[in-house]
Order: sequence, then C-alpha cells, then structure tokens
Amino acid sequence: MPDRNSLEDAPLRTSGESGPTIGPQQYVVPSPPAAPPVPLPQAARIRRWRRLVIALVVLGVAGGGSYYWFKTSNLALPIGIVTGNGRVEADEIDIATKFAGRVAELLVDEGSSVTAGQVVARMDTRDLQASLEKAQAQVRQAQRALDEAHANVTQQQAQLLLANQELARTQTLVKNGYATHELLDQRQQQVDSATGGLNAANARAEQLAHALDAARHDVDLLRVNIADNTLVAPRDGRIQYRIANIGEVLPAGGKVFTMLDLASVYMDIYLPTADTGKAKIGDDARIVLDAYPNLAIPAKVSFISDQAQFTPKAVETKTERDKLMFRVRVRVDPDVLRAHRDAVKSGVPGVTYVQLDPKVPWPERLRSAAR
Repeated sequence: MPDRNSLEDAPLRTSGESGPTIGPQQYVVPSPPAAPPVPLPQAARIRRWRRLVIALVVLGVAGGGSYYWFKTSNLALPIGIVTGNGRVEADEIDIATKFAGRVAELLVDEGSSVTAGQVVARMDTRDLQASLEKAQAQVRQAQRALDEAHANVTQQQAQLLLANQELARTQTLVKNGYATHELLDQRQQQVDSATGGLNAANARAEQLAHALDAARHDVDLLRVNIADNTLVAPRDGRIQYRIANIGEVLPAGGKVFTMLDLASVYMDIYLPTADTGKAKIGDDARIVLDAYPNLAIPAKVSFISDQAQFTPKAVETKTERDKLMFRVRVRVDPDVLRAHRDAVKSGVPGVTYVQLDPKVPWPERLRSAAR
C-alpha cells in the first residue's frame, strides 16, 4: 500500500484528467521509463549488409547479361544467318636475325606503322665487312693470275706457230734432199711439245677462271649476308612488340620485332554442327566490334575446321547442349583494311554474323557495311 506522505506530496489532478485515483482526490502516479532499444550484434549487421551487396551485384550482372543477350541473340536474326563471338586478330610476323650477332641500331618502336621493305633494325656487320674485303682481295688476286694464264696461252700459241712453220720448211727441204729425216723428226717433236704446252696453258687459264668465279661468288655471298643483317619489314603493318634492345647479342633466328600484317585480319568463331554443316568457304559475313556497335565490317568465310573440338571457356554457346563446336574463320575484306589501315587493332572483341543462305537478306543494322 503506498505511503501516505507520498500520496500527499503527489500533484493533484484537475477535473477531466484521467489516471489512477486514490481516495476521494485524484493523484498522478508516475509511469516507469521506457526500456532502451537492444542493439544488434556487430556480426549480424555485417551479414545483413553483405547479403544486400551480393543481391545488388547479382541484379546488376543479370541486367547486363540480359542486355547483352538481347543485343546479340540469334532470336533477333532471320533463319539463315548465324552468329558467334570472338576477337579480331591479325597475322603476326616475327622479324628475326638470320645470323648470330649484336643489335647495332633500332629504327622503329612498338606501335610504329611500317611499309614493306622499310628498314627497321641493323645488326653489327664489322666482321662480315672484313670478310668481304678479304674476298674482294682474293678476287683481284685471281684476276691477276688469270691474266697471267692468258698471257702464257698467247706465248704457247706463238711457239706452236713457229714450230709448225719450221716443220713445214723442213718437210720441203727433206723432199728436195737438202735436209735429213732426223731434222724432220726434231721439228715434229717441237710441234708436239708446243701443242702440249698450249693445251696445258689453256687448262691452267680455265682453272683460274673458275677460281675467279668462286671468289666473286664469295663476295656476292658476303654482300647478301650483310644485307640480311639489315632487317626490313616484309609486309605493310604495325610493330606489335619490340623484343630486343641495342647492344644485345642474339643467336641465329633471334627475334627483334613482332609485327602485325594489317592486310590479313580475321576473327575465329565457333559454330555448332548444324550451322557448320551449312557454312561454305566464301560465305558472306559481317563483323561488329564492341567498340563500334553501329559499324558492320564486311568479311568472308576463309576456313572451316574439319574436326570438332570442345568449346573454349571464353566462348559462349547458344545452348547448354552445344558441347562440341567447329572453328570457323572469317577474313576481313583487304580493300576495307587498306581504307581503314590506321584503325585496325588486334584483340578487340566482337560478334561475327555469317550468311549461310545468300537468299536471306541482311538485317537493316548489318546491311550498310563499312567501305
């Protein structure tokens, strides 16, 4: 029962106010304070935020995937046109040394555009230059020896002519009885000796002529080797990688640059069996790059694999049933490449559309191909 003093000290309620009453007079009984909210544990709050973030990420990925599927799905294409994903590639050409040597000079760098025959690097050829000078000296020596042999041939011809003349006079004397047969035999022996000397001189001259030719071939070979140590671009293209630096000693076949042949650009895609069976070499195609979604690049089917292979992980199939795919290569029109040479890049992802049935018209977005 409440204490009387506390009741007397309690404030008096006026008429019309509600509240507990004690006795004939109304008194206010104070309410107990509200309990403070109990905070969630730290781990529970972290789990709640983590679930929220994961849900947002899943929604974003699903939305992006749906948009990509909508943009590239075969459902938007007429029957007779198929599509596949891939990356634009260009033929890579290694510019390498023919002989072991030291890099003396680099004239281009990564990203440089080059033309066929343009000098891109030079190797140190001082040793070959010395060998060339030696071979040239041997050529001069062989030429002098050949000149001497020709002079000897001329001398032997003169001796043979004299021997024949003496033989003729001796034959006349012997016929008239003014010379002996012994002298005639001596003149015949001189003729035979001069003939043998002339034959030997001719053989020697021929031998020296071959030696001169060999020396000249050595000179030509060294000049070719020196020229091969001047590295040139074999095709029009762009330098992709610089592999060696000035001063490095490379073995035979050592790579200095890797360039892209901008006249041979293609994309490899993978098609299922049903679509590959209808594809033919030369079929019309269009390449649409992710970077240029409104630009259709004309191309032609240039290769169809004759063996099925497992789908690479980077390739998205139309359905989960497509487990084995065929590789199909489409090559960009060279005329388009020449017109847009500076815009060609390797490794850019995109989508290729192949026209399996030439009677099926291209959709409007693929009809205006780049020229």
